[in-house]
Amino acid sequence: MLKSLWRWTIYGVLLALIALALVQFWFVIHIWYWVDHNPQITAFMEARLERLREKNPRATLQQQWVPYDRISVNLKRAIIAAEDAKFLDHGGFDWDSIARAYEKNLKKGKIVSGASTISQQLAKNLFLSGERTWWRKAQEAAITVMIEIIMSKRRILEIYLNVIEWGNGVFGAEAAAHYHFGIAAANLSAEQAAQLAAMVPSPRRYSAGSETPYLLKRTEIILSRMNAVPVP
Repeated sequence: MLKSLWRWTIYGVLLALIALALVQFWFVIHIWYWVDHNPQITAFMEARLERLREKNPRATLQQQWVPYDRISVNLKRAIIAAEDAKFLDHGGFDWDSIARAYEKNLKKGKIVSGASTISQQLAKNLFLSGERTWWRKAQEAAITVMIEIIMSKRRILEIYLNVIEWGNGVFGAEAAAHYHFGIAAANLSAEQAAQLAAMVPSPRRYSAGSETPYLLKRTEIILSRMNAVPVP
């Protein structure tokens, strides 16, 4: 009886490991495909659209893909300055920022600071839900490693700029530039780019034309850092 129980336990563990490996392979195939093909929709977009359609069944997302060369270099610099200053140097994780965030959260007794890199944010946006569980963070880390191994930094930034949210149902740099400033993403000035970058942590807080003291202050900080930021 005990021998049979152990046998079935081993079988169960093996089946779980095989299932886990197949899931990781599914992620790898998608990431590899997106090296040369643009994602049509992300997990985060699907979740936002579902939420919007709870109130309006006909709701749609605002999003238009634009290639890397048609996105202002100002926005590229602003996003890296605001979200991931070591983007070109790390392998997916900024360990110094993680350590600082851990110390800050430990001191406050709750999560008040994060340290997600652009690659980590992309992993979450492409594939995962917004829930905060240990297994989701573990999967995010695994996908981040895959993205960094398979994609160039330029491609990571290109996809990121085309899929992140910049308003309620507004996704990507082109839709954001039109929504907030009435221009194409290629024509964003340094100040406009810095303002968009300042919105990234709480994009649905800002409707078109809205400004807050915090947003203006954050914009000035990002502006002051942009000139020193290299882009891929």
